[in-house]
Amino acid sequence: MMRRTWRWLPTLGAAMALAACSGLGSGAQPDGAGDPTALATSAPTTATSTATSEPVTVTIVAAGDILPHAPVIANAARNAEGSIAEFDFAPMLEEVSPFIEGADLGICHLETPLSADNTGLTQPRTLVFNSPREVATGLHAAGFDGCDFASNHSWDRGLDGLAQTIDVLEEEGLGYAGPQADESRAGEPALYEIGDVTVAHLAYSYTLLNNGGPNTEVPPDAPWLSRAMWPVVEAEGIAADAQAARDSGADLVVLSMHWGEEYVATPTADQRRLARELLGTGAVDLIIGTHVHVIQPCETVNGRTVFYGLGNFLSNQSPDTTGGRLLPTTQEGMMARATFTIDPDGDVTSAVDYQPTRVDLDGYVVEPATPQTHPTTFARTVETLGSLPDGTCDAVPVEDVASAG
Repeated sequence: MMRRTWRWLPTLGAAMALAACSGLGSGAQPDGAGDPTALATSAPTTATSTATSEPVTVTIVAAGDILPHAPVIANAARNAEGSIAEFDFAPMLEEVSPFIEGADLGICHLETPLSADNTGLTQPRTLVFNSPREVATGLHAAGFDGCDFASNHSWDRGLDGLAQTIDVLEEEGLGYAGPQADESRAGEPALYEIGDVTVAHLAYSYTLLNNGGPNTEVPPDAPWLSRAMWPVVEAEGIAADAQAARDSGADLVVLSMHWGEEYVATPTADQRRLARELLGTGAVDLIIGTHVHVIQPCETVNGRTVFYGLGNFLSNQSPDTTGGRLLPTTQEGMMARATFTIDPDGDVTSAVDYQPTRVDLDGYVVEPATPQTHPTTFARTVETLGSLPDGTCDAVPVEDVASAG
């Protein structure tokens, strides 16, 4: 595994703002953007800055929704008893850590703000969240290198809560993608340097205010947050952001999309349309879907893959904890893995697989689901991933823990 670092690209914000303006205002578009036909017929991906005499391989792992409800937080407090920390989430992630650590880059998705001083934390039976800063500590210990927080919960604690979340992640050494508390950083991706390869991570949500389905409403005191909302920027704006990242040196672009209908395993028309348009541009190499709290299918388009929904990675959601109101699939998630090979000419190819997971409610331990350990979860995940009636996916399951790391 290569050494990995992350950084912000200070000069990218202005370039991306110009790209977004041309995509949303004047009608000028990046190559391959504009109408769906143009988006779908663009050329294959070529790495922009990496020139090597031999192929270079980079492996990226992404996990599903991280949503520590109040019982999960209480369990983390029990884990920390006898230590100097208030909370300890690391034991919950120990069993899946080898899979994450085995990648060159691990990406997670937060469904909650993080509190810098552990005040105002999530209360039982509420849908306004705030989690301890030790969540970031646990994620880093598990092998994650960065997270996105483009979510319908991004504004749960207002602008200060968003700023605290970003600060906590950065203090823990984790990269960040998503809505920015600082207007001057609006639209900036997280950039990860893996050897000589630079990976850009961008993230967008259907809403930031937790006020229903896809919409364009933003806080009046933070209008720049619209840059992280896909109903505002649409495929053209996202493609412009991705191309701007490439023009500034990114070799690979990973996109996280908060979308879909909660608890529904079938992608919506918007999900299908956006994925096909964006993967068709050649500017995006991988799309990671979040939000719906159940696993959704995957699809390979133009040689690139979208995982429409990775399910819940860590949460309290389960039929057992909700009096049977939620589906058994809310206790399940997956880790998607993409291995990219960049040849000496800069052309990129990829291979994708995935590791199903399940949350053990006794300790909220995230466990790898294999045919031996959790056969029902494993079989259900495999069936769901390949369930699109009019699409195909190249991803294959990892069938045993030994091959997962």
